[in-house]
Amino acid sequence: MASGSNIRTYFNGQWHNSDVAVMKAADHGSWLGTTVFDGARFVDGVAPDLDAHCARVNRSAEALMITPTVDTDAMVEIVREGLSAYSASQAIYIRPMYWAVDGGEMGILPREGSTGFAVCLEEIPMAPPTATTTLTTTRFCRPTLDSAVVNAKAGCLYPNNARMMAEAKSKGYGNALVADALGNVAESASSNVFIVRDGEVFTPIPNGTFLAGITRARHMENMRADGMKVHEVVMSFDDVRAADEVFLSGNMSKLTPVTEFDGTQYNSGEKSGPVTARVRDMYWDWAHSGQ
Repeated sequence: MASGSNIRTYFNGQWHNSDVAVMKAADHGSWLGTTVFDGARFVDGVAPDLDAHCARVNRSAEALMITPTVDTDAMVEIVREGLSAYSASQAIYIRPMYWAVDGGEMGILPREGSTGFAVCLEEIPMAPPTATTTLTTTRFCRPTLDSAVVNAKAGCLYPNNARMMAEAKSKGYGNALVADALGNVAESASSNVFIVRDGEVFTPIPNGTFLAGITRARHMENMRADGMKVHEVVMSFDDVRAADEVFLSGNMSKLTPVTEFDGTQYNSGEKSGPVTARVRDMYWDWAHSGQ
């Protein structure tokens, strides 16, 4: 079942006005999970950092030993062609994806050059500016590069995220704040995390256990251009508890304020703080600036 509506699919060189089946039962991606994807957004007629998302799906494919077959510029043009069927008032989730088709040695290694490619466009509304979430801890942690392909946005990584999210939901929280293998804060089950303390902003330093997101980087660039102090640090759960504000950063919603972490409330548990609100405003100002 799809997450959104008004779906368009690019497959086998053309656009289809429906949700199209793209993988066969014997495809390597179907039975061994060799799939990668990326996610961008089309909102108010703009698609922020679309080129960066298209470039990253190619890097993810290479990390999973899938041969990428569409260069970044061509992929951007394919996506823009598909978006032309929508109006500026529709919020679209943009998902380019690759999967391995044939197996090589013993069926386990993907065969070089045997690649499936598709783009799925789905209408999924943006969360309202008043939307917030809450966080709790989870017994599950982020894997490391020696045990999982954490340098790719790979579908095979997401069952672990789903376990984190399910545990958080069972405890009555909206999301999980996740540790790396050493017990330091890495990210949430769905997004990168930032905290604010005394007007300065802190985020976990990329250590190879999580993807440092494109939207995360955009927020950091905007904040520094605005004169804010932004630090990439080793972060503990106590640092999060001591924060003045906490927010999540990801492509689906761009920015989500956190109002509680395991009983510690921020901004009276009701809304976003002033720095969080400023970061959101700066993002959309940048997105609509044509830069």
